[in-house]
Amino acid sequence: MNPSRTDEESAQTDVAMLLRYGIGAQGPRRTALFGDGAVGAAVTLDRLGVQPRSVAFLGRTVRSGGTAYTARLPQLLPEPTASDLVRGWLDAAAPVAGPVEGDEIVARWLEAVAELIGLRRTTRERAAR
Repeated sequence: MNPSRTDEESAQTDVAMLLRYGIGAQGPRRTALFGDGAVGAAVTLDRLGVQPRSVAFLGRTVRSGGTAYTARLPQLLPEPTASDLVRGWLDAAAPVAGPVEGDEIVARWLEAVAELIGLRRTTRERAAR
């Protein structure tokens, strides 16, 4: 993860590519997925007003039903633009997220994204005081 990246730079991250190449790989690709990929996803979803609990719920859904199953759900998130965006990410991840192990990685990644959205909101609230 590059700590000097701005929110704008993070929002430009190709999250789908990082999912596609980071799920099945150990080492730097997985690190990039959980670093720059999670931050980029969190910045983007936070800007769209997505609640952390909605993203965490998707993580639980992936863990229960799998990445491909979750991608096919009619409404992933309450906001249609965010839902379409996340569907693209899950569609990119589905072919490489093998049952159980790959789905668990995607679920953990979604939970990390949810935590980062929550941290961003908490930091903003504290700064506003």
